[in-house]
Amino acid sequence: MEVSASSLGIDLSHDSAGWYKWLLACFLVGKRIRSSVALAAYHALVVGIGLDTSAKLASCPHRTLVRQLGSAGYARYDESTARRLHALGGRLQSEMANYLDLNVKVDAARLSQWLLSFDGIGPKTLEIFMRELHSAQR
Repeated sequence: MEVSASSLGIDLSHDSAGWYKWLLACFLVGKRIRSSVALAAYHALVVGIGLDTSAKLASCPHRTLVRQLGSAGYARYDESTARRLHALGGRLQSEMANYLDLNVKVDAARLSQWLLSFDGIGPKTLEIFMRELHSAQR
């Protein structure tokens, strides 16, 4: 099953909030876990408890992230994923505007290098994220 921003109801056309949500979804879907579990976790975090911005993710208590991930089916990976998500939120909050300026054409190589510097973002997550970015920049 191929996941897209539109299939998750994410609007990438207006502001960085959509791109944050898409990166969060990619972060979860890009892992070695059933996509249904990853999507349930995305919905639990964004819709369930309102983590619809990087600032909210960064300030979310660790145990709340663990609880939401566990309820979505991340039984063995809830602690490590919660740590990585918290770090993701913090860095996105402070750095995302430097790499993903929606008013200019994004430097894909620079963005890719930055994304791969995050703990928990690897080639698969990057591939999924960039697929939508390339589509949006056409």
